[in-house]
Amino acid sequence: MINQKIKQIINESNEELIALRQKLHAEPELSWEEENTTQFVCNYLDKLGITYRRTEPTGVIAEIKGGNPGKTVALRADMDALSVEELNTDLSYASKEEGKMHACGHDAHTTMLMIAAKALNEVKEELAGNVRLIFQPAEEVAQGAKALVEQGAVQGVDNVFGIHIWSQMDTGKVSCVSGPAFASADLFTVTFKGKGGHGAIPHTSIDTAVVASAFVMNVQAVISRTIDPQLAGVLTIGKMMVGTRFNVIAENAVIEGTIRCFDPATRAHIEQQLKHFAEQTAALYGATAKVDYTYGTKTVVNEADSAERVQRVVAQAFGESALYEEKPTMGAEDFSFYLEEVPGSFALVGSGNTKKDTRWSHHHGRFNIDEEALSTGAELYAQYAWIYLNE
Repeated sequence: MINQKIKQIINESNEELIALRQKLHAEPELSWEEENTTQFVCNYLDKLGITYRRTEPTGVIAEIKGGNPGKTVALRADMDALSVEELNTDLSYASKEEGKMHACGHDAHTTMLMIAAKALNEVKEELAGNVRLIFQPAEEVAQGAKALVEQGAVQGVDNVFGIHIWSQMDTGKVSCVSGPAFASADLFTVTFKGKGGHGAIPHTSIDTAVVASAFVMNVQAVISRTIDPQLAGVLTIGKMMVGTRFNVIAENAVIEGTIRCFDPATRAHIEQQLKHFAEQTAALYGATAKVDYTYGTKTVVNEADSAERVQRVVAQAFGESALYEEKPTMGAEDFSFYLEEVPGSFALVGSGNTKKDTRWSHHHGRFNIDEEALSTGAELYAQYAWIYLNE
């Protein structure tokens, strides 16, 4: 059963939740630059009397030791912002940093875990085990989780749980479905080499603008014609750099993009086909192609028992009507690095409210959250730890 004292503490901390979140929102810091955010978290933990250690170069790992021996559960929140210009300039807590913004809700995640820590610290003598608190940097560049795992974030941990605020779901709804939740995400760069020349005599050149254009148009067939249509995949070209001047035939072209899917075999197949299409397209025009492929995050797969536990917590804490089944997203999350080490789950907490204009897409300059979602997330963090340790 859920802990009623935890519920009471979080309900009574609603104003503090909002104030903490708005301060973090106004002072965003990019990946690996979260110095002030790290210090802010440390100061709060000092006030609570919770022991912690800083991670390098930013981030915090803290521990609440229960009054009785038992397992260790880890709760993770990310805290970096994005290189996005805040468009909600009328907000009293709008970003003070030009070109930087909490456009994905990480300010909310950090705040929710801080208040969850406050509640859990109040009931620590009743805990059968320990709660690891992970305040993670650099999620947006898919590097922070891996770095913290290497620094012992989940060493000795039996289960890990994370939350992401979700503007596409109604406020008050929570989703945590067993199986794949977030896709793997890889990066690729294709460099075509041709032969430059004068725009008036194209027959003496090998035009990489034509080569690159042909590749962009044809490479989508990797998804539509080479993988099982029941296995989802996305290949996106996000950047294309070709040519130097209007009357100069381009000798070089560079294309950058990302690949998303849920299945490891499909992931390997798409990588192989990408290279095949690049090389064959280049050869068709007499050019050459070089493909650099970088593996990013793996698929976030919710362990069945952990996902079921989240659903029980939600039903008991907020009622059956709060349960929602969100479809897996092609978005990526480096929470997958924790799940490689220990079982766990990753939940979505709805923050979408049309009347409050909080349904904007994540990473948009008008992204904002319905702050009523903060208490839901804070309690979900805390109650999950309580039930896991005491079941």
